[in-house]
Amino acid sequence: MVHKFCFEALDRTLRDVLSCVDMPFGGKVVVLGGDFRQILPVIPNDSRQDIVHATINSSYLWSHCHLLSLTKNMRLNFGSSTNNLLEIKEFSEWLLKIGDGDLGEDVDGESIITIPDELLIKGSEDPLSDIVDFVYPNLMDNILDPTFFKKRALLTPKLSDVAMLNEHLMAVIPGEERTLLSSDKVLKQHGNSSLEDDEISPDILNTFSCSGIPDHKLTLKVKVPVMLLRNIDQSRGLCNGTRLLITKLGNHVVEAIVLT
Repeated sequence: MVHKFCFEALDRTLRDVLSCVDMPFGGKVVVLGGDFRQILPVIPNDSRQDIVHATINSSYLWSHCHLLSLTKNMRLNFGSSTNNLLEIKEFSEWLLKIGDGDLGEDVDGESIITIPDELLIKGSEDPLSDIVDFVYPNLMDNILDPTFFKKRALLTPKLSDVAMLNEHLMAVIPGEERTLLSSDKVLKQHGNSSLEDDEISPDILNTFSCSGIPDHKLTLKVKVPVMLLRNIDQSRGLCNGTRLLITKLGNHVVEAIVLT
């Protein structure tokens, strides 16, 4: 979500550039795209009230904005039967009601929402294996079918969950593992002390695991699905988010076919 202060900074900049201080954004039409159900602005070490106050609808400019809502999900019109479309539409509407706060009973400022039984895996002794089996049924029988992985994915809220699922699936899929390591080095600046060099050594950097920074160690197998995290060649569809299936692992080259 757009930060309120960035929103207001853009307004001040356009007023100055266009020499039109009496009109929002200097009289220009500004189009913003987004969803209030997405993550709120990140304000480190601030309270919940401060984070909510930092959203754009708390800005003095919000009264000048005209809100347009998209009401039709175009993805529901393709690739599914009529029965599946109805089920997907009902599920989509259920999610939207949750985002709008229209479901559940209010208890001390929090809503309690009942999840339908068909969305739950109950009585599980091994939740990790059960959810993998649910998303990837008969994995070994379909592992050579590229469309099998194309239509399935596991979403998790945390990077630690991603690592746990990757490790579990890597153990299930047969084949020899290949561990690929990044090649990193620290560019030393003039005046750095030896103590500072030790604190930011490659060994320290290689321990980082956070959003936006690739892991130092990547373990792969042939037949394993992967996802690109960088735009490599947009003309060939090799973009951030492209999913591929590993077909060959060399010492310096990874061969794969594009799934999506």
